[in-house]
Amino acid sequence: MNMNETITLELPAELAARARAVAAATNRRFEEVVAEWAGRGAIEPAIEQATDDELLALCDVSLPTAAQQELSELLAGNRESQLDASQRRRLDELMAGYRQGLVQKARAWRQAVARGLKPPLSDHAA
Repeated sequence: MNMNETITLELPAELAARARAVAAATNRRFEEVVAEWAGRGAIEPAIEQATDDELLALCDVSLPTAAQQELSELLAGNRESQLDASQRRRLDELMAGYRQGLVQKARAWRQAVARGLKPPLSDHAA
């Protein structure tokens, strides 16, 4: 049984403005966006608490091949304005997952560098 609970939450103005912008851009309710963000925060692994091996694995994570292919196809369809509503929703889902993965990977790299497990990315620029 899927039950929801109504709460009152005070957000910083900047965060509320970003959530409203995302809601408007994705044609969703403000509350949906905030609930999604809260849910993501609750299930994301605590990068700082990961073991060294887990951290190094997170540094190397990439989108699975099937998801990469689907994302590429949907992006191509989007460029040609050929997506229906369900395809646009799927594209939004894949892009959200992709962005989340990038953020998680960046956090993992930052922690790995702090632990001395990886060199800073600026060392690779030369």
